[in-house]
Amino acid sequence: MSIKAKVDKLNDAILNGKAMEAFEELYHEDIVMSENDRDHRKGKKANREFEEWFFSNIIAFNGAEVLNVAVGDNVSMVEWFLDYEHKEWGHKKFRQVAVQEWKDGLIIRETFYYG
Repeated sequence: MSIKAKVDKLNDAILNGKAMEAFEELYHEDIVMSENDRDHRKGKKANREFEEWFFSNIIAFNGAEVLNVAVGDNVSMVEWFLDYEHKEWGHKKFRQVAVQEWKDGLIIRETFYYG
């Protein structure tokens, strides 16, 4: 499966409430994830725990939309519009770019950029 097909699969999973299933399938064991290139979470276990915490604290999901997708050699970028209410962070409505680096057909690094 091409990186583009995998990105589309991941985006569809997120939009359909199946982000954790896609995480298990498409992320490398050595994944490093960060927000605005800070607070690097290393390893699938640590990132799984963060993602589970994040999703369990969503109290209202008002919408999401994939605005743009770009795919290159072992890199992909997805621009999102997100609107949700989080138990600890309050109401969030913003654009975000997720930059994904791929290794062995899996995401090895993902950085989320937002304002």
